[in-house]
Amino acid sequence: MSLRRLRASDSAEVEVFLGVADLTLAGLDAPGLHLWVERDAEGGVCGSTGFELSRDRRHALVRSVAVAPGLRGSGVGSQLARFAMAQAAGAGASRAWLFSRRSGAFWQQLGFELTTTELLTGALGETHQVRLFTRTGQLDREVAWARSLAHL
Repeated sequence: MSLRRLRASDSAEVEVFLGVADLTLAGLDAPGLHLWVERDAEGGVCGSTGFELSRDRRHALVRSVAVAPGLRGSGVGSQLARFAMAQAAGAGASRAWLFSRRSGAFWQQLGFELTTTELLTGALGETHQVRLFTRTGQLDREVAWARSLAHL
C-alpha cells in the first residue's frame, strides 16, 4: 500500500469516492479526523481509511474505510482497516469503534463485535461523526461495532 494523508487537493475526489461507497462525507475536513488515501497506478483514488479519536485519546472511531469496486474481495479493505486501527493504537487508543449497517461480516472478520450506539456515543460523543449522527437523527438507524486494539 502507498497510503498518504489526505491533502486539501484530494478533497473533491475523495468526496466523490466516498459518495459512491455511500459513506459519510461530512467532516472530512474536521480537525480531529485522520484520513489516508490510496491511489491506483493511474493516480485515481482506489481506497481510503481513517479515524477520529476521543478527547481522552483512549477510543477511536474508525471511518471512511472504502475500496474501489474492482478491489473488493482482494484483501485491500482489510489492509486499510488494519492500517487505521494500528495508527489509532499508535496515537494512544485502546479500543476501536465504528458504525456499519451493511458490512457487519467484514468487520467481524477483523475482530469487531456488535455493541450499542449508546456505548459508542458514550466513548466518542464529541467526535464530528457522532455529533452529526445525533443531530440529524441518523444515530437511531445505525449499527455499532467495537473491538480492543490490544492485539492487532
